[in-house]
Amino acid sequence: MSQITEHDVLYSNGQKKIHYFATGPSTGPLIIFIHGFPGSGITWKAQLSVFSSLGFRAIAPDMPGYGESTARHEMDDYSQESLVEGMNALLSHTNRDAAIWVGHDWGAPVVSSVATQFPEKVHALITLCVPFHSIERGWKGFLPYVNRELYPVGEYEYGQWDYMKNWEENFEDTVAVFNKDIAGVLKGSLQKNDKAPETRFAGDFANVRKKGWFGGMDAPPPVSVMGPPILPEDVYDAYVKAVEKHGFWAPAAYYMNHERNEKYNTADKLRGGKLEVPVLFVHAAWDLICDTKTSSLPEGMRRVCTNLTEVTVEAGHFLQYEKPAETNAALLRFIAQEVPTRWPGYWDSGYVKKE
Repeated sequence: MSQITEHDVLYSNGQKKIHYFATGPSTGPLIIFIHGFPGSGITWKAQLSVFSSLGFRAIAPDMPGYGESTARHEMDDYSQESLVEGMNALLSHTNRDAAIWVGHDWGAPVVSSVATQFPEKVHALITLCVPFHSIERGWKGFLPYVNRELYPVGEYEYGQWDYMKNWEENFEDTVAVFNKDIAGVLKGSLQKNDKAPETRFAGDFANVRKKGWFGGMDAPPPVSVMGPPILPEDVYDAYVKAVEKHGFWAPAAYYMNHERNEKYNTADKLRGGKLEVPVLFVHAAWDLICDTKTSSLPEGMRRVCTNLTEVTVEAGHFLQYEKPAETNAALLRFIAQEVPTRWPGYWDSGYVKKE
């Protein structure tokens, strides 16, 4: 693998900073990996290694609120509009006009917002777990697609997204709970999934406002009683430090901007309301929260994307950690087939095929 280097880009009149990891030849096709909640740039190490070895210029930032990036206690800093400002600064810092954008969890709405507002800056869009044209558009972009057979509206108004409503209603108290044991929260979310869930009902998340987090406990189970995390030890340790640096206030603020995000992304710049760049959506088959297999959450994406590819990985929510080889293979096949001019070698010299 090429050496991973670290860089900073200042933006917003020098008031904000994005820290990012970069590897691969400086002239290679650019691919940008955006993490979600919680996360850090280095958690994409398995992808940075593979893509850089093939000749891509691969970069992954600490998103605002994490690690070495700015983490102000300003709610608006974590709206999609503010996050896209940071992504534009990041892209400019690479001296490129466009990139292949990859996003997971809250990183998916961010790259979807980039594609919505600046489609000319997107060679291809890849989202993991969260489809384009959903969460980046506020509550109206995803709440109507809850599987009401699993979550009857009278009993579960917000379905499996009840935990999101809890952030809105009990923000400071919930941040305090998460900050009690940051390592415990992170390790608990990274336990190995080696088989499909027995039920699609995500009770722990659909009942947060009724029963609280962690099954009603005041804190997650102690780290000592959990199994090993699915990330390699060095990556996991760096990840924990990145989140512990600022705590959960800023990461949780991503959940506090649904109204702003709806206003921003319903005034999109797509021609005829359609996204015409190649799009790959990667389903996580065992993901019960971002359930795209038994709910209609992907409907908006399927309606507005004119060049859409879908693939499923048999894994839970953190599929890029659980099944990095399968996830990388899905991304690489899509790029080779749908964005061949962005493949290393082709993009500067082309291929010659004998008829």
